[in-house]
Amino acid sequence: AMRHLPYFCRGEVVKGFGRGSKELGIPTANFSEQVVESFPSDISTGIYYGWACVGNGDVHKMVLSIGWNPFYRNIKKSVETHIIHTFKEDFYGEILSIVIIGYIRPEKNFDSLEALISAIQEDIAEAKRQLDLPEYLKLKEDNFFHLPEGKIVNNH
Repeated sequence: AMRHLPYFCRGEVVKGFGRGSKELGIPTANFSEQVVESFPSDISTGIYYGWACVGNGDVHKMVLSIGWNPFYRNIKKSVETHIIHTFKEDFYGEILSIVIIGYIRPEKNFDSLEALISAIQEDIAEAKRQLDLPEYLKLKEDNFFHLPEGKIVNNH
């Protein structure tokens, strides 16, 4: 899983399944199928952490799920980013830039929604700890996060 990291990716935020906010209380930003398909095919499914930025906004810590979400039995692979920040409104159609830095755990199924939420909360705590490390903090300032005005570039 690690040889592709850090992995830089950018794409438009599209409507997902509508579960993150509603069922889990943990909103996620979803990439389009094209962006998901552009990920290296051998990148492991699972939970990752890194940095995320919406449009030309501030860079925030994030947790990312790559996979089929066994709890929900998805048919299509998805890439869902939970930005560790409270946004006042949705940002569908905006450009989300992410840098995936590290791997937390493999994807797994859960016996209940509560167990899933609890695991996600632990993932968020782990991401916050890791991203405070100096070697990861410096990626927060990467030029990748500065979108040239009016230019939308996919995957760099």
